[in-house]
Amino acid sequence: MGALVTALIIALLIGPRFIGFLRSRQGKGQPIREDGPASHLLTKKGTPTMGGLMILIALTISTLIWMDMGNGFVWASLFVTLGFGAIGFMDDYDKVTKSSHKGVSGRTRLLIEFLIAGLACTWIASQTGTLLYFPFLKDVGVDLGYVYILFAAFIITGFGNAVNLTDGLDGLASMPVAIAAASFAVIAYLVGNIRFADYLGVHHVPGSGELAVFASALIGACLGFLWYNAPPAAVFMGDTGSLALGGALGSIAVITNHEIVLLVVGGLFVLETVSVIVQVASFKTTGKRVFRMAPLHHHFEQKGWAESTVVIRFWIVSIVLALAGLATLKLR
Repeated sequence: MGALVTALIIALLIGPRFIGFLRSRQGKGQPIREDGPASHLLTKKGTPTMGGLMILIALTISTLIWMDMGNGFVWASLFVTLGFGAIGFMDDYDKVTKSSHKGVSGRTRLLIEFLIAGLACTWIASQTGTLLYFPFLKDVGVDLGYVYILFAAFIITGFGNAVNLTDGLDGLASMPVAIAAASFAVIAYLVGNIRFADYLGVHHVPGSGELAVFASALIGACLGFLWYNAPPAAVFMGDTGSLALGGALGSIAVITNHEIVLLVVGGLFVLETVSVIVQVASFKTTGKRVFRMAPLHHHFEQKGWAESTVVIRFWIVSIVLALAGLATLKLR
């Protein structure tokens, strides 16, 4: 709770001046895609981006204040989060300076993301092992060997980009991330406590309970940012924030050996990503679109849903999925 409140207060305090600074530096703000919903060109034009820096500042300071400095798992999560945030910052900076929505090439981004995730997962695997555990089964895992490192890096990289795809409406990404972080704060605490882990039949990871501090700081930082990102948004988090948030959730899931549960808890982000994959595959193979527009949130906008309606209903979906993910702890 100390980490959560600290991050929340920091984000709220730095918000006004930080947003003013971004607005003065960026001029036209984040470039809006012309192939997106027409309403976005009118309502979102001129809004500054890179607000994810607010989240990263609040998250990092709060975590450093409340964490056990000798805990390597928290440092690993911070490494992934700040590393992904740096990649997102480069992408946002390129977009703003060139007044284009293209940014850094996708291949370059993915390569650097996978490298960062791979380095972190190599160290994590040296501490936790290379077993992949399955929900609903009591402490049952399959040893993937070195393949596990590639799998774990894929989970972190994939989730970073999944949150990035979801970040298309005001408040759409930050609240579901906070909800998922709350679930993993609970999971990290239980997995890190040998008595609770034994009672629930989950694999015990000594020291992982400290990630509850990191996850709680993540919740506070997201809520503080949401104060300024609520419709109509005064600032966008940009790739700086979305990539970092997805990477943070992915790293916690890998450390706690709950990679598969992440796909349930963060199911909203998975659905958004799948909608894009299905749309692209369908159009390239048949010339037809499954959705009116992808990612999924734009499909519902095109069906006539108000932006706030889409956002709140997606929040509800996130809560239900988070509860379903937590239920896997007991249903074994």
